[in-house]
Amino acid sequence: MRVVILGSGRGSNAEALLRAEREGRLGRAHVVAVFSDRPEARILELARSFGKRAEFLDPGPFKSKFSPEREAAWVEAIRAEQPDLVVLAGFMRVIKETMLNAFAGRIINLHPSLLPSFPGLDGIGQAWRRGVKITGCTVHVVTAEVDGGPILDQAAVRIETSDTLDALAQKIHAAEHALLPAVVARLSIEGLNSETGHAR
Repeated sequence: MRVVILGSGRGSNAEALLRAEREGRLGRAHVVAVFSDRPEARILELARSFGKRAEFLDPGPFKSKFSPEREAAWVEAIRAEQPDLVVLAGFMRVIKETMLNAFAGRIINLHPSLLPSFPGLDGIGQAWRRGVKITGCTVHVVTAEVDGGPILDQAAVRIETSDTLDALAQKIHAAEHALLPAVVARLSIEGLNSETGHAR
């Protein structure tokens, strides 16, 4: 399974995938490239340190989405890597029809809450402010509905009375770093039914 990672930030979840691959824990999956919409993003330096192709791609003038022309250019760059799976790992742009259609059912995302609860931005903070006792993280198939695609797997994290928001974030990130490689490894062996979110 050829995997392309898209990310915008420090790349901790990409690192979890790359370390899992290096340690033989990513099944038949192999990361072939990492692309970022920010030229200074640490994820690019990280990917290069693992010997991966890592490139900044211009996203266009908008802050949280692509211009139509730039989304088409991203599709072309990603398609050149012939990916079986595209993983959004801290990618902070909304994906529209051009990319969704190009890689239909093959784009997955990691979200820091137990969807369908707390979709959108700041899932950790949303759960913290709501006062729930259990939150976590979710890997799901990306569809036109933001954070609304079929759920592939989840990991629960209990919020203790002694937790601070920072402590909770650290716990959720640790859960993410275990969950995402496990899901990719499973998909590399079993395949993906994007309509149900279950392995084939």
